[in-house]
Amino acid sequence: MKRTFNTTLNHTAVNLGLLVLRIGIACFMLTHGWPKLMKLLGGGEIQFLDPFGLGATPSFILAIFAEVLCSILILLGLATRWAAIPLIITMLVAIFVAHATDGFQRQELPAHYVLVYCFLLLVGPGKYSLDYFISRKMSRRYRSF
Repeated sequence: MKRTFNTTLNHTAVNLGLLVLRIGIACFMLTHGWPKLMKLLGGGEIQFLDPFGLGATPSFILAIFAEVLCSILILLGLATRWAAIPLIITMLVAIFVAHATDGFQRQELPAHYVLVYCFLLLVGPGKYSLDYFISRKMSRRYRSF
């Protein structure tokens, strides 16, 4: 019972939680991005929203970049904070443009994604990530000067 209300951070648990969160959210987003990538590689006409006036195909490619490449980066914990930004933008477009008139039920899923990506942007990927290993290696290099 004492541990239930303990607010002291257990760093190992936090880092494991961040690992599970990163892997889970990346895999979930890949289920949205992978079919888009296959559609792009399959050829044919692309019909997609054009929220920034770039054209349907470039907008589709940007969505694929976020949903596939940035998800893989988050999965690995590589450039995690940078990878979260395109995903946040993509999900905000889904909420406020693609599903603007659909109501909260259709906006809820991208809103959950935005919350997780904002959390990762603020907190980072945790100890079990490539970012952590790169950071440690770089800090050792600077200490040797």
